[in-house]
Amino acid sequence: MSRVGSPEPDPSLIGHVAKPPFARLPDPVRLFATRAERFRWLADGHPLAPYLNFLADLSAAQSAIQEGLPEPEPVPADALSRAQAHKMPPLDRGKFVPDAAFTATFERLLAAADTMNMPDVARAALDRLKAADAAAREAMIQNVLADSIPVEAIAEHVLVAAPLQVHFTRLAARLNAKSLQDVGDGACPSCGGAPSASLVEDWQGAGGVRYCACALCGTDWNYVRARCTLCGSTKSIRFQEVEGSGGTVKAETCDECRGYVKVLYRQRDNALDPIADDVATLGLDLLVKELGFRRGAVNPFLVGY
Repeated sequence: MSRVGSPEPDPSLIGHVAKPPFARLPDPVRLFATRAERFRWLADGHPLAPYLNFLADLSAAQSAIQEGLPEPEPVPADALSRAQAHKMPPLDRGKFVPDAAFTATFERLLAAADTMNMPDVARAALDRLKAADAAAREAMIQNVLADSIPVEAIAEHVLVAAPLQVHFTRLAARLNAKSLQDVGDGACPSCGGAPSASLVEDWQGAGGVRYCACALCGTDWNYVRARCTLCGSTKSIRFQEVEGSGGTVKAETCDECRGYVKVLYRQRDNALDPIADDVATLGLDLLVKELGFRRGAVNPFLVGY
């Protein structure tokens, strides 16, 4: 394994849209169904195949359990107005209180997971999660929302993250994309969360334009290229990749904050997924960490790396 560093992105991929839409909201059912397919495709012949197949099943469950779920409680109008006025995300992770829709999502996900083939460590974690009382579950929910997952309980928190992703994706899908605005570097305009990766897009109206992808609510938001996703610096930005990888996934490293976030080039492969391909390119993380950079992106399925 070797590395390639470049100070500038591929100029042939620079965006050609004068004013791309700032945000794109998720389609909750389709998002997880497509992700499940991608995980399964990536698993074929991959060293992490058992884990990728487990995540494929989990993603498929995230899609399937949505049928007939109660509607999530809408964001109050005054909270939306306040968020707009103060340039804050309208979905407040810090004040999240489970409603009937989330409780149903959580229970359905646990029931679906109970039927899956999974590694022994995941099965044991599922059993502990099912046996946990309300206070313990609430603590895990808050850990996930704060991106502060204890290393001794990673497996349980992976399972808690799954229904949270479904719930927040459903909430984000009900927002007005045109009302969303920039709330700061590395922060989702819908929920304030960190990105799992950034994407150089290939969809109509935004070809070659970069979007960050929220790890929690699935919102994509426009972000300037050749600028650090984490701190906003335009100095000493380089792109590292595993030699022979085809340039579809690179790590954007920043000498200012010493952080990195992966960039996925959908113009080269439009099937790339910001969660699935992030997990499948763990080797790139290991390579970049050897260079002294810290991972700045968030992916609940890669906690501990």
